[in-house]
Amino acid sequence: MATMTLKNVPEELYERLKEAAARHRRSLNNEVIVCLERALEGGRADPAALLAQVRQVRARTAGVFVTEADLRAARDEGRP
Repeated sequence: MATMTLKNVPEELYERLKEAAARHRRSLNNEVIVCLERALEGGRADPAALLAQVRQVRARTAGVFVTEADLRAARDEGRP
């Protein structure tokens, strides 16, 4: 496996990567690899895998309906 060294990484980007790594319970190195893989995927997602994910989400949210009135009420309560 190849090794790569990054130089002159802006501090803000480094901090964001560290936060994302902690949030995803990954090492900083693994987080960078995942970010690079996603960035370079270029729309080559597996349609069958994507469809399976969509079906899982639909199954988890079956029977959940949000109306425009619900959205307005949430916005009016201060939710973004």
